[in-house]
Amino acid sequence: MNLPNKLTLLRAFLIPFFVLFMLAEITGDYDKYIAVSIFIIASLTDMLDGKIARKYNLITNFGKFMDPLADKLLVCSALICLIGDKLKAWIVIIIISREFIISGFRLIASDNGVVIAASWWGKYKTVSQMIMIILLIIDLQYTWYQTLEYVFIYVALALTVISLIDYLVRNRSVLVEGGTKKN
Repeated sequence: MNLPNKLTLLRAFLIPFFVLFMLAEITGDYDKYIAVSIFIIASLTDMLDGKIARKYNLITNFGKFMDPLADKLLVCSALICLIGDKLKAWIVIIIISREFIISGFRLIASDNGVVIAASWWGKYKTVSQMIMIILLIIDLQYTWYQTLEYVFIYVALALTVISLIDYLVRNRSVLVEGGTKKN
């Protein structure tokens, strides 16, 4: 197993520990700092595994499958843990729905031999969601910080919707025509 795949597995392995520190009272006030540390480490493995895989041509079928799955599990777990006063359920539903729609779309494309690369909108969406999650976990009780949290919630939400629309428009032939089968 190559390094990018090990990093992806590490990210998946960290998710239950992240959730545990988000939801259980283990160390009192330190829980959120442990949780945010785990989330940051897991997020960095996301960035790192892709860079290493592309740079050293270590792209595998396992990585193509597991990397986006680990990303979605990490972000969706965090969003679900954060539902409450700051993060409304309807926002989480929109973000998670986008992930299901894109995953289904990729499945259809894959069945037709079409590989759909991630767009810049999707990358911006991911970064904004991760920053939003970090801010919401830390949740400092300053007016300026709370304003920053709300800004990132709505930036992440907007980029989620924009990236979905961009993705569907750019790849509509996959649904309309079934895509073009590559041999």
